Amino acid sequence: MAENRASGYGEGGASGAGAHGEGAYGESGYGEGVPCWVDAQLPDLDAGQRFYGELFGWTFTEPDDPGMAHGGSLWARKDGKAVAALSPKSDGRMPTVWTVYFAAPDIRRTAGRIVAVGGQVVMAPFPVGRLGAAALVTDPEGAVFGLWQGERHPGFGARHTPSTFVWAELYARDIDAVNSFYGGLFHEALFGQGARPDFGRAPVSDVFPAEMPPHFVVHFGVEDCAVAVRTVVRLGGRVQAGPFPTSYGVAAVVSDNQGASFALLQR
Repeated sequence: MAENRASGYGEGGASGAGAHGEGAYGESGYGEGVPCWVDAQLPDLDAGQRFYGELFGWTFTEPDDPGMAHGGSLWARKDGKAVAALSPKSDGRMPTVWTVYFAAPDIRRTAGRIVAVGGQVVMAPFPVGRLGAAALVTDPEGAVFGLWQGERHPGFGARHTPSTFVWAELYARDIDAVNSFYGGLFHEALFGQGARPDFGRAPVSDVFPAEMPPHFVVHFGVEDCAVAVRTVVRLGGRVQAGPFPTSYGVAAVVSDNQGASFALLQR
């Protein structure tokens, strides 16, 4: 269930847009195609702080951008380091969702390349105060993800540890097609020196009903998946799938008490 198609790109075994090492990092800390940030769009930010504060031990502050307005968004911190953002939904018709952002040192160029190979731009690149620039795009199957061109804020202050980002899984319909799309778009992050994936792909039907649209699921690390699942339920969330074994750990797909889906990953 939810097998990571890590070998789907061919030789080298790198499956996703996450990577470590000199080949994957630029001057800002994250080279093109590395997952570098996540945020949640929520209808009730106070409820979000209570839920994630208890689940992950996060604390919350305003973004590190003094004097700039950020629409009420808050940074989540673990041990003082920025690990995610919670933002109030500006339009109730928009989904309550976690979004993963891939680093894009030249965000307009990356957005243009996405359109050229069959993706779409949902929200054109726009400045986020003095922190950087963001865009929302889709792959050819319609799965939404973000691009981030960091300035003052390159991305995660901590990751790959409990209560921080550890993985992004794309649930897709045509694995070969999405392998080709992301392999061409983020080639250096996938195949560069020292590349190690933290982004995989699996068929939608491995975990979800076959009719569900393709989408990303952000994974946060936990020390004990079963215990974390019980905490989610106690806090008013629900379990969508799992816990179940994968090639990258033991995972459970859950949603918070406002309906935003994410996953817990024990490695």
